[in-house]
Amino acid sequence: MVIREVKTTSAAPLAVFRIVFGAMIFLSVIRFWYQGWIQSLYIDPKYFFPFYGLEFIKPWGEYTYILFVSCACCALMLALGMFYRIASIGLFLSFTYIELMDKSTYLNHYYFVSLVCLMLIFLPAQVYFSVDAYRNKNLLSDAIPAWCLSSLRLFVGLLYFFAGLAKVNSDWLLLAQPLKIWLPAKNDLPIIGFLFNYSWIPFVFSWFGCLYDLLIPFLLWNAKTRLWAYGAVVVFHGLTAILFPIGMFPYVMMVTALVFFSGEFHQKIISHLGKWLQLPSTFLHPNRIYAYAPTRQRILLLGFGAFFCWQLLMPFRYWLYPGELFWTEEGYRFSWRVMLMEKAGYAQFTVLDKQGRREVVNNQQFLTPLQEKMMSTQPDMLLQYAHILRDFYHQRGYNNPQVYVDSYVTLNGRMGKPLVEPTTNLAQEEESFKPKKWITSFDDTITGF
Repeated sequence: MVIREVKTTSAAPLAVFRIVFGAMIFLSVIRFWYQGWIQSLYIDPKYFFPFYGLEFIKPWGEYTYILFVSCACCALMLALGMFYRIASIGLFLSFTYIELMDKSTYLNHYYFVSLVCLMLIFLPAQVYFSVDAYRNKNLLSDAIPAWCLSSLRLFVGLLYFFAGLAKVNSDWLLLAQPLKIWLPAKNDLPIIGFLFNYSWIPFVFSWFGCLYDLLIPFLLWNAKTRLWAYGAVVVFHGLTAILFPIGMFPYVMMVTALVFFSGEFHQKIISHLGKWLQLPSTFLHPNRIYAYAPTRQRILLLGFGAFFCWQLLMPFRYWLYPGELFWTEEGYRFSWRVMLMEKAGYAQFTVLDKQGRREVVNNQQFLTPLQEKMMSTQPDMLLQYAHILRDFYHQRGYNNPQVYVDSYVTLNGRMGKPLVEPTTNLAQEEESFKPKKWITSFDDTITGF
């Protein structure tokens, strides 16, 4: 470690974030296990839907529990700052592997957690108030390069901003869809439920949600508006947690937003914890700056620069595809598009062969209810399932089986229509990053980003 004069900031915000972030992932894994979701999502299913190019990532059968144990242990070690580098790498690898095992369970906040874990591998979150720093006094520092904290704030800001930008579309702002569908279903909630019977309430929620996402990064970054902005964070994500079953994500974002608060704010948290744990003042106030060697810092800055360039480009990759994004979903994932559509439908598959054999498939014999629900409205999953059926019936003696689907999908309250051309033999279609020409035309326009 080389000490040099650079613009620095308090290490306390990064230390507090490390503790809370690691603890919340640890609790999330415990909750996941307790609810029985490891068994129902990753062990019981007969088939899985891997991401294109990552087909080698798949559950390990009963050994999948070992993967979750590893993830939980790494999250706890991260929170403690114990063997930090090993813990951060292990958490990134284990959590990301879990996220990529089955497309049916994809959520934007899993992607967020994976990327934060990746960033933490290279950030010095262990140099203050950690087991590693307690053991190694040469590591202990209460100041770090300012860019380390700014990079984390920037990433959180980009998440919010792109989520808001995605809401600048005609369905969300002009039709209040899909909130016009979702909110009336919550009219039995105590105290606030009656509000959802008013037709104008979905529009209020839609516009507030859009403005919130677009503005909150700037309001949190500004010291004059930070406290009020954080109040909005609590209200927004509190309502989200009440209205929509999306797990730990609202709470993760509530604590993540604290990273925008000043070093003095986080130092008070550290001081209270230090007194409770009876830690020496020399550990809590080492008056030392952590700095990277010049070459290493240049490499890290280049790496983070490339990372942010990638994050700026990924949400716009849908421009490379024709058709309506919400209908085709080509370029939809990994782009911070959160809760923008209500898509429902069914898919009935028929398998034929040249000998004249014909069978209408019972999806429940192959898929779980969640897999069938997700597959029925997502073209790439429809194709994957068609290939599962092709291979299955080939093994049963079908000669060059053909697979057709009668699909019927509705998007944001519109009349339903086929998602796939019914004359398309999906057994012959191959997955790739190219546009899927067999997806039907949407025959409507949703303007916006």
